[in-house]
Amino acid sequence: MVASPEICVTPEEYLQLEENSTIKHEYINGYIYAMAGASDPHVTIAGNIFALFHNHVRGSGYRVYISDMKMRIKSLNRFYYPDVMVTSDQRDQENPEYKIYPCLIVEVLSDSTEAFDRGDKFADYQTIDTLKEYVLISTKKPRIECFRRNREGLWILQNYTNEHKSFCCRSIYLEATISQIYEDVNFDE
Repeated sequence: MVASPEICVTPEEYLQLEENSTIKHEYINGYIYAMAGASDPHVTIAGNIFALFHNHVRGSGYRVYISDMKMRIKSLNRFYYPDVMVTSDQRDQENPEYKIYPCLIVEVLSDSTEAFDRGDKFADYQTIDTLKEYVLISTKKPRIECFRRNREGLWILQNYTNEHKSFCCRSIYLEATISQIYEDVNFDE
């Protein structure tokens, strides 16, 4: 993310600015941050995830959104653009500009966003009561990290690599292969 000039805006002003912007911005407590472009592996992985999730949940009441849909955390005054998110909450159908109640969020990691996705953004996501799983996907090698909220509210990490051959997203009852996620991705040596 790249910080915009030191201008503080309201959520309503941000939404209006974003509607007319040619680039996407995330919003953190009044400040807007331009989002950098994505690499071929990043876009390919996000597309694979979206297609896999969408085909899996079709007709079930779950909705899958790719990176052009905003996710709002009202209590923290934030708007993010997750790479992929899934919601089944009917309240999310009330607003076409953003979603509030995801059960699953996926971020595809890049050099410029990895620390933020693992740190402050994950801390923000943990405040979402409906969120059951947070998935981080590497673009450097086949590695998927799935954080799941347990019954006690603790986040438990499950790692998946080529050794596992498959991974699961329990929140949407999906089991898939690692190769499905990384289809058409070429890793640098």
